[in-house]
Amino acid sequence: MDYAGRRDRLCRLLRRLNLQGLLVTDRLNVTYLTGFTGEDSYLLIWTEGQLLLTDARFSQQAQEECPELELVVRPVGSTMLEALGRAIRSARVGQLGIEAENVSVEFFDRLSFRLRRVELLKTTGLVEQLRQIKEPEEVQRIRQAVWQAERAFRAMWATLRWEKTELDLANELEMYLRQFGARGSSFPPIVACGERSAWPHARPMPIPITTGRLLLVDWGANEGLYQSDLTRTLIVGRISAKLGRLYQVVYQAQQRAIGAIRPGVSAQQVDAVARRVITQAGWGKRFGHSLGHGIGLAVHEGPRLGPLRRNQPEALLRPGMVVTVEPGVYLPGFGGVRIEDVVLVTRTGCELLSSLPKSLEEMILQ
Repeated sequence: MDYAGRRDRLCRLLRRLNLQGLLVTDRLNVTYLTGFTGEDSYLLIWTEGQLLLTDARFSQQAQEECPELELVVRPVGSTMLEALGRAIRSARVGQLGIEAENVSVEFFDRLSFRLRRVELLKTTGLVEQLRQIKEPEEVQRIRQAVWQAERAFRAMWATLRWEKTELDLANELEMYLRQFGARGSSFPPIVACGERSAWPHARPMPIPITTGRLLLVDWGANEGLYQSDLTRTLIVGRISAKLGRLYQVVYQAQQRAIGAIRPGVSAQQVDAVARRVITQAGWGKRFGHSLGHGIGLAVHEGPRLGPLRRNQPEALLRPGMVVTVEPGVYLPGFGGVRIEDVVLVTRTGCELLSSLPKSLEEMILQ
């Protein structure tokens, strides 16, 4: 990973914004810019230098993971805020950006009190916008996370028995993810059967999977740093006309949305393609979430594939972005269908990074 190049790009962005420096406090942003994977650490980057502030628990780890960075270790008996104040004063910056979405009001006020000669400016999404464009090494790690998730799902499917419960399947998914090399789950797996599949984020319960015709499974792998996020909706037994139509509408919405992904198209346009299919089928009000989201170090990051929000500019897709596409329709008292895959935006269009079956016929559990 080109961590120095990432920091250089951030410095160029700061110069364009007339910012003398930035205090990076978000843990994933620190990892993205340095390669350091410990906790309780901040990166201070300014016109004249860069330093990583951590404590003694992580000093050896920081030296090994990012040896090119100046390291400041918080002394025992000193608070992180005190050590941070000393480091910023030593940097002699008169103006410093703060990641407003990541710090509390109390932290901002206490730091302002210690640095009365430094102008603290609230910033939003500076590092996150750099993270949206994945480098080849990042794409490869996301591919690995997708592969681990798919292998775990196939293993769970191969050992599926009717007497198993939602909770059984969720636990098995987490076990298989680790068996195939993942650090663990990207998030607690969602497994919901019958009417509960109409709950988009249902928590798995000790309920037999045969309590309804639908079984929704949403899961992902953490390969060590990078994440995956997939969803499949299985059909238990006989397919009714309503169920078949519901599944086919969601499937068609996803296919058309994936087909619309290419550089220069806005994320909002891709969402509109899928939403139009579902609305024309009469279920527009039952598609109550965005079509998808970026994925990388975090399960949910930019860009957001969803309707345009007030005071938000359109987000144009660019090569290197990796997004999920997950339309869903949820009918209370009946059940829900969601299909989710991971897609890479390429120079000429897009590439589907996930490959699990998803046609209606392939999703039937006999």
